[in-house]
Amino acid sequence: MNAIDSPAFPRLLRILAVVLAFDVVAFGVWSFPALRSTAWSAGSVWVFGLAAVCVMWMGYWIVRSRTRLDGDVMTQTWLWNKRADAHDVVQLKLVHIRWLERAMAPRLLVRRRNGAITWFHSADPRLLTAFMERVADCAAQPATPSTPTTSAAA
Repeated sequence: MNAIDSPAFPRLLRILAVVLAFDVVAFGVWSFPALRSTAWSAGSVWVFGLAAVCVMWMGYWIVRSRTRLDGDVMTQTWLWNKRADAHDVVQLKLVHIRWLERAMAPRLLVRRRNGAITWFHSADPRLLTAFMERVADCAAQPATPSTPTTSAAA
């Protein structure tokens, strides 16, 4: 079975993330003379610096993140990698607003047997529906009955 791969977020959202990151840097450079003449506490400098790092870091992952369906396993690269096996899924919920899909990625809420909940994003909703079909196929397969083994006592 072929693997399906897609960016996690639509092109428009990835472009907006790059523009926002560029704007943060440009605004910092433009504001530098005025900011330099102001008295700053160490805490204020740290807050501004951490905010800029967070914006850049999230922008990087919005641009880089990918979702992949390989067999019965769906993975998404993100700040941490997300992974779900179709055999472990007990509930799915697809959130997809077709007329907003250029700006808002379709997403799939996956609830696993252990109670964990994970959101998967994909710019291509067909990847998410393909995973939903795999989950349905796994649920439709009859469970293999375990045959008790008896051993004769000697």
